Amino acid sequence: MTVDRSTSRIQTMFGEIAPRYDFLNHTLSCGIDTHWRQRVVKILSPPADAKILDVCTGTGDLALAFWRKYTVEVTGVDFCEEMLEIGRKKIAKRGAEDKIHLSFADATELPFQENTFDFVTVAFGLRNTQDYQKSLSEMVRVCRRGGKVAILEFSTPRRFPVRQFYQFYFKYILPRIGQMVAKNHFDAYHYLPASVGEFPQGEKLTELMENAGLKDVEFRLFTMGIATLYLGIKE
Repeated sequence: MTVDRSTSRIQTMFGEIAPRYDFLNHTLSCGIDTHWRQRVVKILSPPADAKILDVCTGTGDLALAFWRKYTVEVTGVDFCEEMLEIGRKKIAKRGAEDKIHLSFADATELPFQENTFDFVTVAFGLRNTQDYQKSLSEMVRVCRRGGKVAILEFSTPRRFPVRQFYQFYFKYILPRIGQMVAKNHFDAYHYLPASVGEFPQGEKLTELMENAGLKDVEFRLFTMGIATLYLGIKE
């Protein structure tokens, strides 16, 4: 069964869970999602004058992670205004308004010129877009030649017994807690494991990245394969 990733459904679903989104992310992952973002930032190590675009930025956690470590300028875009509003409040609370700028945009139609950014990132958002390949092509288009595209996404562990524990938690425990804490009409926390299961992983995603115009594509497993970082350079 194909997961419904229509724009209207995803926008409304994330709009409904936005007030509890950060709390649930950090709680249900035992805080490890913060560690994953910190690793991405450290691996990319942008210079102070780098221009960074964070696609599907949500409430701005990855943008803030870049700012905390490097005080670098980040543009974040998302197509859920409720998530962006929460992100803007977080950024204002931390006094980062001069460095982090959030705006409304769809990943499949980014409102920027070609070769604009040194780094283009997306964390846990590409699988929510309506067209993976089109979103990747847009990310590559706005990245400058020689710049890097980074994708952090959930993945399914391959090793026993991590795979079995992960699947049980992801399919049965997480959805119940998520739905109870962040009530919504779209069963968002059942959507999560379903969307991860459908998303191309490992070599399949690297192939899509190469098709979009990236070279030297590689991927690194985080926490025994629960998440994966994909990296590529624009040709």
